[in-house]
Amino acid sequence: MKIVIAPDSFKDSLSAEGVAAAIALGLADALPQAQLVCCPMADGGEGTMEAIVAACAGEQRSLPVSGPLGVTTQAQWGWLAESRTAIIEMAQASGLQLLTLEQRDACRSSTHGTGQLISAALDAGAQRIILAIGGSATNDGGSGMLRALGLQLFDAQGAALPEGGLALAKLARIDASGLDPRLAQVSVEVAADVDNPLCGSNGASAIFGPQKGATPEQVKLLDKALEHFADHCAELLGDDVRAFPGCGAAGGMGFAAKAFLAARFRPGIEVVAELAGLEDAVRDADLVITGEGRFDAQTLRGKTPFGVARVAQRHGVPVIVIAGTLGEGYEALYAHGIDAAFAVTSGPMSLQQACAQAPALLRARARDIAGVWRTALASR
Repeated sequence: MKIVIAPDSFKDSLSAEGVAAAIALGLADALPQAQLVCCPMADGGEGTMEAIVAACAGEQRSLPVSGPLGVTTQAQWGWLAESRTAIIEMAQASGLQLLTLEQRDACRSSTHGTGQLISAALDAGAQRIILAIGGSATNDGGSGMLRALGLQLFDAQGAALPEGGLALAKLARIDASGLDPRLAQVSVEVAADVDNPLCGSNGASAIFGPQKGATPEQVKLLDKALEHFADHCAELLGDDVRAFPGCGAAGGMGFAAKAFLAARFRPGIEVVAELAGLEDAVRDADLVITGEGRFDAQTLRGKTPFGVARVAQRHGVPVIVIAGTLGEGYEALYAHGIDAAFAVTSGPMSLQQACAQAPALLRARARDIAGVWRTALASR
């Protein structure tokens, strides 16, 4: 019997690799003869780099970079030497996880650190860059990232603009002559699961600005600033991509990647599944177990269990979800390849308790599922 274990991370608790390992222990308790294949997954948000590196036996590298508000932070990026592929996770350098709730500032936060990671990947000889842009703290249209790669932005007096999205309202001139020429030789893929345009009522500022600390008035100002930035970029490049689906992702990082890096957009789970070889692993499996911290109707928007289930469906393999919690509307996933779903908690407990006990809870729930599976097989 072959069981593929392909979960996402459990936020604030365990990495995808840790979740997979705990589930594997539980399955082995009840099915010691089973072949267990661990494929840690992610969907483009936090943990994507770590999941890919674990699944592909890659290498994690570390670099001190400028954080969202300019404070130096130690960021990790992934390197797959054989294919010369760099995995850049925006959350590592420019993520909400690096700020407290009180520190969130959509007007000043910058993607400069993400650009520094991309520069390090170019120095390493990257031929392909996977840019995972979930979990950002920024709303600067990717301008900070571009400046780290050599782009210059000036106001009407010829002074360099400060970092952040709000400063883009004073943009008068873009100088792209110093943009790193190596970017033209690299294939860039953006791993994202949103299709928002850069500006407007469904754009980066309106939809994602509030969670990054923007007030309603600041949302309007940021949207106008990004519109102004897009006007100058279109004039410079001779092409206007602001309405392209996904350009509003990560506070407009999608826009900068599309306009200046010729990036291709793909669902994050699709990118990770391909690199991890999930299709081949599932092809001859008897069962797939996936999971995430909260399993609910939002999972349909391209999150890990949904993506894993789509792969399993193609091969007629049943899928079971183990989640931290089962949220509203999770039953909708039963029409999309999920056969059953279970929460890990064994009784009332706080989130803090559940996070602390996650390895043991996952092992116990996986053992219970394996016991039922074993009984069903024995009764055939």
